[in-house]
Amino acid sequence: MTEEQAGDLPLPGSDPLPELDPLDFDQSLALASGPAPAHPRPRPDLAPLFDVKVTVEAVLGGTSMTVDELLGLTAGSVVEVDRRVGEPIDLMVGGRVLARGELVLIDGALGLTLTEIVRREDK
Repeated sequence: MTEEQAGDLPLPGSDPLPELDPLDFDQSLALASGPAPAHPRPRPDLAPLFDVKVTVEAVLGGTSMTVDELLGLTAGSVVEVDRRVGEPIDLMVGGRVLARGELVLIDGALGLTLTEIVRREDK
């Protein structure tokens, strides 16, 4: 037996690795040595959630003001926000930033071209 063949044999007392379901994305990622696929197939147990509607917000920026300042706003008032022209717009779902992008005009309607998907560790 060659060294290469001996390296393929399980060690005494060790259990063989379990077979992974290719649709079980979490386990596959944990054991994968390469990068995750760009578009992993969705887990079948999430399928019932695909039709659930969520509110998606494009947030241009924010500010803080007193109730007095808020009540003083009238048509034509300008509210300064914490963003500069050209900075990305936040796309939020459930109060969490999901992505960032640039404001675009499409057939007279405003839209958002996504430039970045925000991961949990990127917050």
